Amino acid sequence: MFEANQIVAGALDLLRQRLQPGVTTYRLDRLAEEFCRAHHAVPAFKGYRGFPASLCISINEEVVHGIPSKKVFVREGDIVSMDFGVKYKGFFGDSALTLAVGRVSAEKEKLMRVTRESLDLAIEQVRIGNRISAISRAIQRHVEKHGFSVVRQFVGHGVGASLHESPEVPNYVQKHQASPRIVEGMVVAIEPMVNAGTYKVKVLHDNWTVVTADRQPSAHFEHSVAATADGPYVLSARTTDPESLTDSG
Repeated sequence: MFEANQIVAGALDLLRQRLQPGVTTYRLDRLAEEFCRAHHAVPAFKGYRGFPASLCISINEEVVHGIPSKKVFVREGDIVSMDFGVKYKGFFGDSALTLAVGRVSAEKEKLMRVTRESLDLAIEQVRIGNRISAISRAIQRHVEKHGFSVVRQFVGHGVGASLHESPEVPNYVQKHQASPRIVEGMVVAIEPMVNAGTYKVKVLHDNWTVVTADRQPSAHFEHSVAATADGPYVLSARTTDPESLTDSG
């Protein structure tokens, strides 16, 4: 699983380098798939429940599951979420990040920072004996403390021999519901999806692209994390990403 996730990390590093005004989301999708196949892996999302591409790429008010297109060009001031997964030797890797294109508004900068911080805080809770709700609580508290909201319609998940496995990993505390305990060897894909405004979302007519109900911006970060006797092990850590202690390896 580490190898699978490192292929994902490498693809996201490549996309970080190539993301610039004027590039199409289709071109970014092709780069991700080419990188994946060059490393003898298979894109995990392509064809999954009918999804037509390898990369989920969501811009500004798009939350998740944006479909790459030759007609969509990245623009200065956008924030762009890229979610990528691969299957390698029977196991899956899954990770996401949101990047600014050039100079963005102070609100978008704060939104990305808080979302990323919430992921780091959540990763710290991936410890044997903790409950999944500890992950959810860490995200929700940090996000809401800063005046943002967490998406409730979509959640993180277990990952392993399948792309989506038990347990579900919500980004908010589900009251009056039992929360499973974290056991050694469990791997979870933690993915806070954070909106600047309301937590409510809508699915567009393409039946995939999720947008914020109030069309305010959204950010999304994700890592696949293993619970070990030595604490959390971030399988999808990006060593070229200096902005987060968690991502520094």
